[in-house]
Amino acid sequence: MKRICLVALALMLFTANVYAQEAKVIIATGGIGGVYYYYGTQISEIISKNKVATATAIQTAASVDNMMLLRDKSNPDKSSFFIGTVLPDTAYFTVTGKHEKFAEKPAKAAILWMMYPNYLHVVTTENSGIKTLSDLAGKRVSTGAPGSGTEFTALNLLKAAEIDPAKFRKWEKLGAKESDEALANGTLDAYVWSGGLPTGSIVELANTLKRKGTNLFIVPLPDSDPGVAAFKKEFSGLADSQVIPKAVYGTAEDTPTLAFWNMFVGPESLPEDLAYNMVKAVFENLQTLHSSVKAARDTTVENSSRFVGKTAIPFHPGAVKYFNEKGLSK
Repeated sequence: MKRICLVALALMLFTANVYAQEAKVIIATGGIGGVYYYYGTQISEIISKNKVATATAIQTAASVDNMMLLRDKSNPDKSSFFIGTVLPDTAYFTVTGKHEKFAEKPAKAAILWMMYPNYLHVVTTENSGIKTLSDLAGKRVSTGAPGSGTEFTALNLLKAAEIDPAKFRKWEKLGAKESDEALANGTLDAYVWSGGLPTGSIVELANTLKRKGTNLFIVPLPDSDPGVAAFKKEFSGLADSQVIPKAVYGTAEDTPTLAFWNMFVGPESLPEDLAYNMVKAVFENLQTLHSSVKAARDTTVENSSRFVGKTAIPFHPGAVKYFNEKGLSK
């Protein structure tokens, strides 16, 4: 009997190892310079080092692109799955088909865990003359890389504020690093960015601007602003009012803004055991993630489990199983 049990155990371990070797996970992140890229790279290393699956992180235009990859490129028959980072408003619109690129074919996704709150940055300089959201009208502005969650949020915010980007003096669609360079070089007046605190490229930008004789300024987005109020009404439950402390980027004052909890998602077709093992590996190696990515300090079992059953997009059964084991979800 003992021998039979040992053989059965060996067979189970062999099967699990074979599955881990066969499963391929591609982690869709964001542009270099943004938190998504570095966060996703660390997740890739954790998954691979713990032999959950063969994982690779790739640079993308972020949220919208990531949901398209998840929808179109995951192949359960070949045990190949795209997972990745996404903003909640983007996730909601792509899963419900309200986003134009997903109208005919909504994404079928499930949340693996909550990452950290993304803060909306409208970045400019103290001498740009831009002090409020409405001041962007007629300026040289970047709304984020095409297909990114930043672009999606930026365009919806501008729409709520009744600002037509087509009437900008110059309308750019740049990623974080390119936007920083353009602002520092004086070819851009402002840009929109949605990222964790701190976003490394903005810290570097603040230092660059000081050397050039000016200071970084982040445009306030208080609830009293009509555009912000209209945006929050449109995206009820997806955006919270938060503050970017002045110490984060060395600004003169704390800056009121909007925050969104980033989600790490996978396709519904992701096997429950694979999802469970990925979530387990990540949460049992949080020290590695936290020490590598500052914004990831908010990635905790407690922060994720409190959202279960309260989000427009469901959590993956494999993730819920792990939270249940920890006694943090019912």
